[in-house]
Amino acid sequence: MTALLDAAATAAALPYPALADALEALLRDDTVVVPPRLVQPLTGGGSLFVMPAADAALAITKLITFVPDNPAHGRPAIQGDVVVFDARSGQRRAVLDGPTVTARRTAAVSLLAARRLAPRPQGPLLIVGAGVQGRAHLEAFAAGLGVRAVQVASRSAASADALVAHARGLGLEAQRVDDADAALADCPLVVSCTPAQAVALRARPRPDAFVAAVGAFTPRMVEWAPDVCRHLAATGTLVVDTRDADHEAGDLLQAGLDVAALPTLADVVRDTPAWRRARRAGGPVFFKSCGWAGWDLAAARCALAAAAR
Repeated sequence: MTALLDAAATAAALPYPALADALEALLRDDTVVVPPRLVQPLTGGGSLFVMPAADAALAITKLITFVPDNPAHGRPAIQGDVVVFDARSGQRRAVLDGPTVTARRTAAVSLLAARRLAPRPQGPLLIVGAGVQGRAHLEAFAAGLGVRAVQVASRSAASADALVAHARGLGLEAQRVDDADAALADCPLVVSCTPAQAVALRARPRPDAFVAAVGAFTPRMVEWAPDVCRHLAATGTLVVDTRDADHEAGDLLQAGLDVAALPTLADVVRDTPAWRRARRAGGPVFFKSCGWAGWDLAAARCALAAAAR
């Protein structure tokens, strides 16, 4: 029978530490195949994403829509599903809630990168952008890194206050900050997850900072000022999530950087020559995340393993 998981059941099947482990295992698996995703523009400025992936056991397709101005109208920006099939029989195994998978696997990718790359993973943490991804990253970094203190910046004070209240409900020290640039000086962990329609950060992160930049996932989107990205390239270490970032990493592309020359998270996990050549002993680490159907395949693996238990 097909398991049909709603948002709550999907979240319960994807605890952040276990999901980060599943992501790392996927990056070590040579049977994984992920073709380019299809992005179909929609009337009104939205997009339809069709994202397939497969390994030796499973095949998945994520079908989601992204409409950036939906939250202003009381609707979620991301809607859709992840459909999971048995790769040998073709039988449908599960349908997962697409927005929940997207939120949790994106935060878990940042968690995996922080595990590997953050000079000071204990924080404090600065979250810039208090929407779905802000909440997911807060929960992921608290569960997976043991972060105990967080500052939240958002263009919406009400959204920032709501995320601060959620953090306090998790037992964290939390406060709203109105100047994200100034807060960079206090926080060695930074997550930027804004709508990425305009530059949101113009100051330089700390020399011991780890930045997970997740908001800009098309060439036209941007969160970080180009001169900051160029400074980070000159003084620190830049890593992208996958090679798809070569044509999607808006922050880095708009800074004129050669994204194709940067190591990927798979290079880090596998300790490849590309990673050994690129890494610096000191300086900030900037991790650019754009999304990839492989992350959804890892989430499907994690969810089915949870169901089997």
